[in-house]
Amino acid sequence: MGDDHQTNVPLLEDSTEILHPGDPDKDQNSEDIVTRVWVESKKLWQIVGPAVLSRISTYSVMVISQVFAGHLGDLDLAAISIALNVIIGFDLGLMMGMASALETLCGQAYGAKKHYMLGVYLQRSWMVLFICCVLLLPALVFASSILKVIGEPDDLADLAGVLARWLIPLHFSLAFYFPLQRFLQSQVKARAIMWVAMVGLAVHVAASWVFVGLLKMGVVGIAVACNISWWVLPIGLMAYTTCGGCPNTWTGFSVEALTGLWDFLKLSAASGVMLCLENWYYKILIVMTGNMKNAKIEVDALSICMSINGLEIMIPLAFFAGTGVRVANELGAGNGKGAKFAAIVSSATSLIIGLVFCCLIVLLRDKFGLLFSSSAIVLQEVNKLSILLAFTILFNSVQPVLSGVAVGSGWQSYVAYINLGCYYFIGLPVGMSALKFSHLGVKGIWMGMIFGGTGIQTLILLIITIRCDWEGEAKKASFRMQKWSDQRFERKG
Repeated sequence: MGDDHQTNVPLLEDSTEILHPGDPDKDQNSEDIVTRVWVESKKLWQIVGPAVLSRISTYSVMVISQVFAGHLGDLDLAAISIALNVIIGFDLGLMMGMASALETLCGQAYGAKKHYMLGVYLQRSWMVLFICCVLLLPALVFASSILKVIGEPDDLADLAGVLARWLIPLHFSLAFYFPLQRFLQSQVKARAIMWVAMVGLAVHVAASWVFVGLLKMGVVGIAVACNISWWVLPIGLMAYTTCGGCPNTWTGFSVEALTGLWDFLKLSAASGVMLCLENWYYKILIVMTGNMKNAKIEVDALSICMSINGLEIMIPLAFFAGTGVRVANELGAGNGKGAKFAAIVSSATSLIIGLVFCCLIVLLRDKFGLLFSSSAIVLQEVNKLSILLAFTILFNSVQPVLSGVAVGSGWQSYVAYINLGCYYFIGLPVGMSALKFSHLGVKGIWMGMIFGGTGIQTLILLIITIRCDWEGEAKKASFRMQKWSDQRFERKG
């Protein structure tokens, strides 16, 4: 969009000073803070609103796949849940994380009005993620054997492994879709992403009906429908980008994208580790549940809860995207206070929305499972897990926003260490101990992981964000943009 989206929020005094009770101009300043919140909210929702719809649309592809499978049988539902939520979920977490390097670089470059660099960053990201897809390919090819090694039942592992091989085209679509999504997001072109995602969802519903309902291909038909709908996304976004949607930031393919790959790879790797450790955490919960007695029932119940959580978390993830863009834009423009204020407004808004959904889950705890299954025993297990689902939604209303602040500021490597420590050195051992030494079953695992891992991680990120030197971060962003510009001119010279 135009440069009007880059206009900084007026530099007023710090919000804590504005609200100080001894301030003689409190009434006037109160009006100022209300105005600032309104202005920042409008900028934020220009990204968040379309991002919510686009992310819900893309995630609904997974949910609808499980709905179709749930009416085929318990084994089909468990297999497609493992294939999509665990195998593709691990894959998706890494790809999405690595693409998030573009949120830092493209967001700060756009804020600094260095538009020519966005297209170069996009092409670098494509190369890095495609190579990563090739390296990850054996995990899909040998998924069945891997699942058996970690203790999944043979019938479940065999069917999930077959589905993983059918989903290889979807696997490669991620290398092109996520970079395009971040590239457009950083320019506040979220509406284009939204419309393409909604088209992809419509295609998936139609394809699922054809392959499952008409052609009777069963759960394999669901995998084929997923491939088709996910390739609609990068093709649609690429068509928009190259056909005049981004005249200032896309000027065609450039050999310049082949240079500076090492620095780009390091930031992409840090971004990938940061988000995939977070994304993989609850996938491990599903894998651990697969080792319990009555594994198919437990996996079905947990997968239903994870699907609801995954659907709702699209809202905080939209705030993650919006916060990352807003913070990066403000830092790129040298406005540290504007970046801080954007983080505060986004966190508060997301928390309020999370509280609303938390209450809805508690009120509808015996109803939402009917969307996925008609099995009485599965629905009973879902009801037992509903309170933990509500707590998970509450924690996740804040944590992704704080991660968005980290991405916008370029702190990915630090947050990767925090995620590793909180999730895997605290949360996972607590969850495993709860499984071994209590009779709570999947509730014990989930309880230990959410309170031991997610809760502590959220607290640490909150402390880091509160103590951040925002003006110092603005200077670092300016230095980063100057470094890339200097490299470009040296190559031309």
